[in-house]
Amino acid sequence: MSLEELDKNLIAASENGQTISPILAEGVKNYLIDIDGTICDDIPNEEPERMLTAELYPDALITLNKWYDEGHIICFFTSRTEEHREYTETWLKKHGFKYHSIVMGKPRGGNYHWIDNHLVKATRYRGKFTDLVDKEVTIQVFDDEHHH
Repeated sequence: MSLEELDKNLIAASENGQTISPILAEGVKNYLIDIDGTICDDIPNEEPERMLTAELYPDALITLNKWYDEGHIICFFTSRTEEHREYTETWLKKHGFKYHSIVMGKPRGGNYHWIDNHLVKATRYRGKFTDLVDKEVTIQVFDDEHHH
């Protein structure tokens, strides 16, 4: 399914009588997936020649393609730069990844803290892709008097 087709499934939203950004249908997730060290070997931008031969993490391919087939949105979000886009797309195609888009230029260095007006969930990759499971954890949030 293309991004254009997925856009047709967005639900219009409003707040205080004003139109706001649309939301996804219930049960559909926007997966933002890192590439290096998450679906394949961790290749630094300074060694782009290695990007074409990076070792695939097979469980990543199986899990991400399953999520794609279930109707979820798969977007690779990588610190690779635009000059690495061709290598990246070639490698993804060679290994059979199904995806909707790639966003290049994610800041490097980790320690990410995503702030958004939409629901955000994060999962740290620790060597194995599986179906997601529920786990209670402590997170940092704004002091907006809406949390416990």
